[in-house]
Amino acid sequence: VKSPNIYNMNLWETSGHAANYKENMFLFEIEKQEFGLKPMNCPGHCLMFQHRVRSYRELPLRLADFGVLHRNEASGALTGLTRVRRFQQDDAHIFCRESQIKEEVKGVLDFIDYCYTVFGFTYELKLSTRPEKYLGDLATWERAEAALTEALNESGKEWQINEGDGAFYGPKIDISVSDALGRKFQCATLQLDFQLPDRFKLEYSAEDEAKRERPVMIHRAILGSVERMFAILLEHYKGKWPFWLSPRQAIVCPVSEKSQDYARKVQEWIHEAGYHVDIDLTDRKIQKKVREAQLAQFNYILVVGEEEAKTDAVSVRVRDKNDHSSMSIEGLLQHFKDETEAFH
Repeated sequence: VKSPNIYNMNLWETSGHAANYKENMFLFEIEKQEFGLKPMNCPGHCLMFQHRVRSYRELPLRLADFGVLHRNEASGALTGLTRVRRFQQDDAHIFCRESQIKEEVKGVLDFIDYCYTVFGFTYELKLSTRPEKYLGDLATWERAEAALTEALNESGKEWQINEGDGAFYGPKIDISVSDALGRKFQCATLQLDFQLPDRFKLEYSAEDEAKRERPVMIHRAILGSVERMFAILLEHYKGKWPFWLSPRQAIVCPVSEKSQDYARKVQEWIHEAGYHVDIDLTDRKIQKKVREAQLAQFNYILVVGEEEAKTDAVSVRVRDKNDHSSMSIEGLLQHFKDETEAFH
């Protein structure tokens, strides 16, 4: 879904952000009314749920949003890509019945495991339970914590308990990622929320249509802030992006002016196959071109001369290797396809 960037302050009063988060928001006046740039997507998703009568048959209802968020961070706290004032999150909110919590949480844990395995991250799971000050009744909290515990047990992963460290509006699972250097980062979020459905008076009709029930809301993000994840991945890969994720997948280097036309054809073939490819048409010597391409961290450096032009081939050098081999264009594109599908 897409939700607006700006909301009237009335919405933030309903959600509780006006009372608890106002100093972290960018505020301005329009026609003598106060508005705020959204620092998070949840209140907007509550409005989407609320705009018509919902049935139990629609649950779980999952809304995902890559919208732009703004948070008025202190200038001293801003750091590179890891802490910024404007960012995007792979944000989602799941509205479900209490009986559906366990299955939904298992689904999110599987999703996190899939994504982090692709990136080569290891991670730790912690269940943060009811704090001293909490919203809602004790029985609901205990059922929610039991559902999270079962989901964690069934995930097959090791996990720890973080007694009393949940948010006041619901228990949560904290996920901390370790990069290649063993440093830990908090990226993914999995948070149960009893408060916002209550504040927005969200309801759905149960099996008995005259009966109205309150949904539970699950906040979830896998990458967290996309900008922050990029910073973590840059450090994790030490600037050497894997082929499937690389912004510099290949570069074509013609040996001389005579092979430039063929080099342009090779670039076009690779581009049309859906890969990022540059071309070096400068008059530098080929050794210099290859060296520059290696320093720029291109995954594949494709040297073409008159011999290659005769046979529709390229001389392939891999980023961190000195040796090279000849490949047909067809064989190269198949190799790129295999590399992309292997996610390594």
